[in-house]
Amino acid sequence: MTFSQGGLTRRQFGAGLASLATAVATTVRSEAALPTIDTHAHVFHRGLKLAPGRRYAPDSDAPLALYLEQLDRNGMSNGVLVQPSFLGTDNSYLVECLKQANGRLRGIAVVDPAVSANELRALDRAGVAGIRLNLIGQPLPDLAAGEWKALLGNLKVMGWQVEIQRNASDLAVLAPQLLDHGVTIVLDHYALPDPKLGVADPGFQSALRLGATTNVWVKISAPYRNGAAGEDFASAAYPLLRDAYGLDRLLWGSDWPHTQFEATQSYTKNRLFLDALIVDNGERAQVLASPRSLFRF
Repeated sequence: MTFSQGGLTRRQFGAGLASLATAVATTVRSEAALPTIDTHAHVFHRGLKLAPGRRYAPDSDAPLALYLEQLDRNGMSNGVLVQPSFLGTDNSYLVECLKQANGRLRGIAVVDPAVSANELRALDRAGVAGIRLNLIGQPLPDLAAGEWKALLGNLKVMGWQVEIQRNASDLAVLAPQLLDHGVTIVLDHYALPDPKLGVADPGFQSALRLGATTNVWVKISAPYRNGAAGEDFASAAYPLLRDAYGLDRLLWGSDWPHTQFEATQSYTKNRLFLDALIVDNGERAQVLASPRSLFRF
């Protein structure tokens, strides 16, 4: 029997509905299976050798097991361990933790500019996906120097990122230089504008313009590192960053264990702030999944 001459049979119509239902169910399962990735955390213990000239030394431990517990409690599938600045270029504990995590985690290392290609390849095999330049209180590097040109060339070949922690006013100078070397850039903590100026900081406005490139990402992490009104700043900054970068180039990070802010911060508090910051479930899911390709999960 047909609905009309030349139309679909009941069987064909039913099969079409079944196919549509299957497609919808597959989409729902796919969205439910999206990874939820924390792109910024640190692990360490006080028995590790500290770097000379460090600005800060921890007075507590942040072991791998406790970090994995935070991921599990907060529904996070994966995480990224960032080498703490106070451990310098000794990435051995970072590598050890990556191996113990059996692929659940990736790493961001701190290296000497003269590091060899073989050393970088060893870190790559361990699950490291980039280097960090924590330049707070440090002179800007001379990226035209031979060792920096060699390092950045190796990073480009390996597909690694360069993560930068530096105030926004200096990013306007540094980021274009890095882009000229063809590397991918990740800006830490909302690009760290002047807390007194917030989104009106010319440096932050420059960071927004970097969204026109395809090789810059921004971490919407640790709003408390942007001054006492950090959450208000984050609420104002997020829609601007979303419009400038798109959801696929925004990264969320817990900043666990919130060094120097341990008394006022927790993993759960920061995870819940993300829910308040991005109220749309689908939009938030996209941001949490966006690091998948960048970190090669």
